[in-house]
Parts: sequence; C-alpha cells; structure tokens
Amino acid sequence: MYKRSWIVIGITLFLALFIINSNAFAISQETEKLLKILEKKNIITDKEAADIRQEMEPSSQAEDKEDHETKLASLLGKWADKIHPSACIEVEAFYEDKNFHDPSVRDTDTSDLKLATVSVGFDADIAKHVKGSLFFLYEEDDTEPVEVDEGIITIDGADVVPLYVDLGKMYVPFGRFESHFISDPLTLELGETNESAAVGGFRNDWVELSVGAFNGDIDETDEASFNHIDNYLASACFTLTETTVPDFNLTAGISGISNIADSNNLQTVGTGVSAATIKNHIGGFNTFIIASLLDKYFFNAEYLGAIDDFEAGELSFDGGKAYRPEVWTIQLACDVTESLNLAVCYEGSDDCGDFLPKKQFGGVVSYDLFEYTSVALEYLYGKYENKDTRHLMTTQLAIEF
Repeated sequence: MYKRSWIVIGITLFLALFIINSNAFAISQETEKLLKILEKKNIITDKEAADIRQEMEPSSQAEDKEDHETKLASLLGKWADKIHPSACIEVEAFYEDKNFHDPSVRDTDTSDLKLATVSVGFDADIAKHVKGSLFFLYEEDDTEPVEVDEGIITIDGADVVPLYVDLGKMYVPFGRFESHFISDPLTLELGETNESAAVGGFRNDWVELSVGAFNGDIDETDEASFNHIDNYLASACFTLTETTVPDFNLTAGISGISNIADSNNLQTVGTGVSAATIKNHIGGFNTFIIASLLDKYFFNAEYLGAIDDFEAGELSFDGGKAYRPEVWTIQLACDVTESLNLAVCYEGSDDCGDFLPKKQFGGVVSYDLFEYTSVALEYLYGKYENKDTRHLMTTQLAIEF
C-alpha cells in the first residue's frame, strides 16, 4: 500500500514537471498514454488516474495562462506607447422646413434620426522618422459601406531637419474649416478635398509651408483620355506661439489649389459639376484666421472660392450661367463654464444657386455631459439665391475618445 502511494506521488510529480515544462494548456497525448499504461498494469487505479488528471489540468492551465499573459503583456508593452487609437460616434436628429419662393412648388418639411458619423482609427509611431495613420469612416446614407477615410505614411526629419512628406489618402491642406457647430461650415461644403496625394513641407512652432500634388477626378475636356497627376496645391499657415502674448492664441493661413472642381462636393456629377469633365481647370483660393482669448472667447473667419468662372452649364446649379462659386463664414463662441459652450455664426455665398445658402445665420449650445460625452442643439436659418428659405434644427449626442 505504501509502495503504491509512493508510486502515485512520484508519477504525480513527474507529470507536473512534464506539463509545466511542455507549456501545454491541457494534459498532452503522451501523458494520457502513460496514465492508461499505468492503469492497465494495475500500478494505479482508475480513480487515482482520474485524480491525477484533475490535479494536473488546472495547474497546467494556470501556469500556461500566466506565461501567455506575460508574453502578451510584453508584446503590448512594446507597442502601447507607439499606437494612439481614437474614435468618434455621433448620433443626430434633425427637423428641416423648406419654403420655396416659386408658388407652384409645394413647401416641404422633413425629420430623421440617424447615426451621422462613426470614425475610428489610430496613429502609429513605426520608427524614428516614420509614422502611419489609418482611419475608417461611416456616415449613414453617405459612405455605406465603411470606407477608408485616411491612410497616410509620414516621413519627417524629426530632430534633424523640420521637413516632412505625407503620402497616401488624406484631406489635402486646402482650407481650415474650424467650427463650433454641428453642421459643417459653408467653406467645408464647397472646398473640402479628400484624395490620394503626396504633400511635403516645412514645419516648426511658428510656420508651416506645404506643397502637394494628386490625380483628380475632374479632367479637362481636351485631356479626358489622359490620366495624369495634374492637380497641385500650396498652403502657408502662421501661428503665434503661446509665449508671445499671454492668454492669446492666433493662427492664420492661406492656401490654393489648381482645380476646385475636385472638392468632395463639386466633383459629384449631378450635385456639383454637370459632367465628369470641364473645359478648363478652375483654381481655388482660401484664407482664414482663428483667435482665442483666455481659452474662453473664440473667433474664426474663413473665405474660400474659385478664382475664375466655370463655363455656363458646367455646374449643375448654375442655371445655364457662368458661375464663380465662393463662400465665407464667421463664428463667435464663448465657454460659459468648463462644460457649457455657446456659439453664433453668420455665413454667406455667391454664385452657389440652390447648392448652398446665399445667407445663413444661427446658434448652437453644447454641453459636456460626462467625460468624452457631449450633447448639442443647433438652429440655422438660410436663404438661397432663388429666395427659397430653410429652417434647420439639429441635436447631437457624441462621444469622442
């Protein structure tokens, strides 16, 4: 009896060492075969074999789980400081009332609740001088299914020289589009451009200068059969450093693009341009200024527009006339408390037909409910060139982290 007990103890110790060293999550096939041989030769009973299995499996799993977690923590620790994830989810409800100047057209009113925006992605420090960014975007009724919003490889001089180059799909540096509102400013509606591009430049605490190139979607009619990188841009941005004037921040800039018809909205046939080609590329110009005082009072103003006329009929909203679309926006905002922000805006456009309001004004109140969570309520009144009017009320619940 004692001899058998010692045999059982010896076998148990042997199997424990075997399993721990093998780094398995359960008893291995060799161990199972050994137990069956010992049972067959009546060295151990069926109950003793079952007890050994029961004792070995939890111990082995615990050891291997700890080892696995250690390796995982080591791997994550290596990249934890290099990967910077972020996400934004916005749910919006709106009511829109449109009144048409033409008495033969019936006035309309609509309302809806939708998942307006889901944006998720990360920035990664790949190596010294090399960074990567990848962001996905979903906008209900606009980007179904999910699309790659940005995918950029950045190579910079870091501590050597203040130069950089961005390569990939990006929002090219044409326009700034600063806003405190839920709805996009008119400058963004006309000029925002997302393309696969190459942008390089110089950057320090005071100034950023950049130039870039990309292959746009709207070609000149005479060159429609060719497919080349023929769109160019340049921008300059100046920033007053925080130490220059205490409690006062100022950023101003200008930018230009060789073909404004390649903006996200104008390049859409039927909404922006009338066809996939135009007679000549039409350049665009932008300038902006952003200022804040005491990190409590905010002001921003921006202008963006074409620098030449489109041919009559090239824009779907031009009514058969030669149009040169341009827009501007002015916003004032105040942080009433750390959680409550109030803002007002006055915007306008020229040669935008029924695409964008000729005059628009409104206000918004936003409140931080919890950390990373905010709610906002906005009202906008707009009047178009054809004297149509619009009342738009929007509320938004958003999380951003």
